[in-house]
Amino acid sequence: MGVTVAGYLMVRTDQGQVAGAAFAAAALPGSRAMAVLEQQREQMIVMDTATHTLHVVRAPKLASRASATTGSTTGSTTTTGGGGGVTTASGPPPNPGTAQSIAYHMMSSFGFSPSSQWTCLDDLWQQESGWNYQAENASGAFGIPQALPGSKMASAGADWQTNPATQIKWGLGYIQSIYGTPCGAWSHEQADGYY
Repeated sequence: MGVTVAGYLMVRTDQGQVAGAAFAAAALPGSRAMAVLEQQREQMIVMDTATHTLHVVRAPKLASRASATTGSTTGSTTTTGGGGGVTTASGPPPNPGTAQSIAYHMMSSFGFSPSSQWTCLDDLWQQESGWNYQAENASGAFGIPQALPGSKMASAGADWQTNPATQIKWGLGYIQSIYGTPCGAWSHEQADGYY
């Protein structure tokens, strides 16, 4: 005799609006569905904690390409494997107090290794927005990750128009869900001109 449990998760946003996400999962110990839900719950807790600990007290400084690598020669790019290969990029951490630094330190909460994925993310968002949280293009894409429309980023926080951390959180989640890794998104950007 099997037992199946279905649940309904209600999430309240800061504005008091209710958004629902229905899910059904087999409630057997060790089930894949429950493991995925638990992993997502843990990530939500980490991201909630991050949004409460990151406070923007002024507009972030934007590091130039030269200043991001000044004093370090440890950056490298390695290609491994045969047909198609896998690109693993590494580079020095960005200067503290910049949008790049916020992203670098947030990467691991999405399961990305900064040591192997940072250069791809830096290249991607440098090309997309120049790391400018106010960047907007003619088609209406907005912010550091160039979300189209920009209002999509409201799912990461009500301050999406003014807070680089909120934009970065949304952008990393988008990359994770669509491309798997920043290097996957950067490869798509290079091949197709967008991500």
